Amino acid sequence: MLNFFRNRHEKKALTDAQLADLLGTGTATASGIAVSAETALRAPPVAAAVRTIAETAASMPAKVVSVEADGREADAPDHPANWLLRSEANDWTSGFELIRQVMVDALTRDEGGLAWVNWVNGQPREIIRYRPGYIQTNYPDDTLQPEYRIGGVVVNSNAIVHLRGPFEKSPLSLCREAIGVALVMEKHAGRLFGTAARPGGVIELEKNLGDEAAKKMLAAWRVAMEGAENGAKSGVLWDGAKWKAMTFSSVDAQFQQLRIYQLQEIARAFNIPAIMIGEMSRATWSNSAEMQRLFLMLCLEPWLKALESALRRALISREDRRKFAIRFDRDDFSKVDLQVLATAINSLISSRVINPNTGREWLDLAPYEGGETYANPNTGASQPNAPQPNSRPDGGQSLDPSQEDPQNGLE
Repeated sequence: MLNFFRNRHEKKALTDAQLADLLGTGTATASGIAVSAETALRAPPVAAAVRTIAETAASMPAKVVSVEADGREADAPDHPANWLLRSEANDWTSGFELIRQVMVDALTRDEGGLAWVNWVNGQPREIIRYRPGYIQTNYPDDTLQPEYRIGGVVVNSNAIVHLRGPFEKSPLSLCREAIGVALVMEKHAGRLFGTAARPGGVIELEKNLGDEAAKKMLAAWRVAMEGAENGAKSGVLWDGAKWKAMTFSSVDAQFQQLRIYQLQEIARAFNIPAIMIGEMSRATWSNSAEMQRLFLMLCLEPWLKALESALRRALISREDRRKFAIRFDRDDFSKVDLQVLATAINSLISSRVINPNTGREWLDLAPYEGGETYANPNTGASQPNAPQPNSRPDGGQSLDPSQEDPQNGLE
């Protein structure tokens, strides 16, 4: 019993990478920049990618559904997890804020996004996301079944929401070098426009001034001309001196293109279309909706599937997991292009795959009487006043085919 109690309170040592992230020092890169979760978010492309993915996922309505034996799903509004996901995860955190922060942790930290579910009397009562590193994860054997500790105490793994990236590393860790280069270029751009790192020109003299005179002249020129506050002033030259402006070289002209390429490189690391993080050089009215669709299919959908599974393990008891599931509503993305959505609904109704009321439900419209009928509205047989197959043009009812005169119509 003593060994068991000691093991429950044994604290797991942090790895060097985890300790560096907690201290904010980060991992060194070839560019000379130490990149941590905090420093990486100072790069606008990284902050935009993380925020876009996390906030979009958190903005999608989450709900508990009941799963029937035939695979059909229906809303389960009375399940206690609904309140935690859609309203308040705990007394100081909303469901939106919780999901957003768990997503941010999964995108920026190798240990993933972690939160603890407080179960009381067999029901989930609150979800708490602790500060990074407080919930520790250990994989004691080759099965990779995780063991979780909170404050050094082992807790039930079924009470932990654990969201991880696909390569057992966060996207931020996998693109540290690209982020480091982006941060270096950001610093260089700041020096270029802030303290004139690149000379705007040179002063040419016909005679030799000497070292001391040249130093005094340069010092006076810097005081009078350098810096953002002196950008609009006019220079005064003396003693036959001439000003020769410096033009951008081919390398200088490519600096902006290199910055755009680095933005695209970071977008690739997060598997997000570059247009979603502000790279609009190839954006058009026609492809913006397509980029939204690709963002949902290739980037957001895998994260949503993993998040649904992580929440299901922690918010639904083991014996109820075959009866209930957690789903995020993706309908808002399908409504980005209303014309495409209307065409799809009309095609599905015409082919009798769905009925009109189902199509109206997709548009958040109320059903109407008779809308449950599977009929093609584009054919005459489906119209309300159209003749029925067994009626005569004069309005009389024809006989059943089996009762008609076999000689009718014969010569």
